[in-house]
Amino acid sequence: MDMAYRFGIEEEYFLADAATRGTPAADAARRFHVMAGDRLPGVGREVLQAQIEVQTEPGTDLVAARDRLRFCRQTLGALGRELGLLVFSSGTHPRLCWPEQELSEGDRYTRMVAEYGILAARNMVCALHVHVEVARPDERAALMGRLVPYLPVLLALSASSPFWEGRHTGLASYRMAAYREWPRSGLPARFDDDADYTRFLRIMTGSGAIPDASFLWWAVRPARAFPTLELRVCDACPDVDDAVAITALYRCLVRLLERRPEIHARLSGTSLAVAAENFWRAQQGGVGARLIDEQAGALTPLAAHADTLLQAVAEDADALGCAGVLAGVRDIVARGTGADRQREVWHGAGGGAAALDAVVDWLARAH
Repeated sequence: MDMAYRFGIEEEYFLADAATRGTPAADAARRFHVMAGDRLPGVGREVLQAQIEVQTEPGTDLVAARDRLRFCRQTLGALGRELGLLVFSSGTHPRLCWPEQELSEGDRYTRMVAEYGILAARNMVCALHVHVEVARPDERAALMGRLVPYLPVLLALSASSPFWEGRHTGLASYRMAAYREWPRSGLPARFDDDADYTRFLRIMTGSGAIPDASFLWWAVRPARAFPTLELRVCDACPDVDDAVAITALYRCLVRLLERRPEIHARLSGTSLAVAAENFWRAQQGGVGARLIDEQAGALTPLAAHADTLLQAVAEDADALGCAGVLAGVRDIVARGTGADRQREVWHGAGGGAAALDAVVDWLARAH
């Protein structure tokens, strides 16, 4: 195959007051966004003032993408220190409470608040999004459906949201629980083929139910503005190396499915139900989860599922020149995810609400 499978990465970060580790002062947050736009052209806002988004340019070099993300994190971190703020990457903010948050300005966010009410105000989550360019953009909906069984593993590898509003949730990815309050979220709807998806999109936009395809917030979706399939299932990762390793795995999976059209060509109702159960298990346990192996009819460790995927995409990793970066997936499984490391810090600081300060501080140091 001669496709380059260009990719782009989007990361969302939280802001916190450096003294309280909680909600940043409104004036400081506004100044931060203005100055961030000057220092890093192209940075974007999210629903809340306490969030910011960065992205890489489309490309094929994972090392360059990692360096770019690290530069963005360091630049925004330095700016934050000037303004008495902490900046960090995590699926949820350990301390923020939603009634205290200020919403970002802009027509899109105004519409979201008007239409979705409290859901927009409670949207205290940050994600890792990965775009991968595909060979046949008009067949992305079918490819989206075939990716569904892999989404639980990708979620588990990224899990980094064990805390919510000052509480230990007992979940590795509480972000996904919070985000699934939204309509058109979670695992994507099932479509017979790309024509079926096109008809659905035409009905949704033509009826005025949604303005465009960017209001489909599934865990993976065909991008509206690019010829890519966008992965949206992942928590924002504290460690940039984890984010890039997950990007490499997703990119290889897209290539695998395009070169082997027989894989998941027609998923049964049973397969989709198993994927949904595994999605929950990944959300709950992260890399410590046990997922259902449909063929064996048994629960098996996440590590075994990840190893199976790495073996399946070995040829694709070689073709794309990313085997070295992809090896980082095994590192995540061996040492744990951002959720595991946040819990270690929390327990080490004595647990409880006060220990969350140590978690926020650790997140602000992680790159």
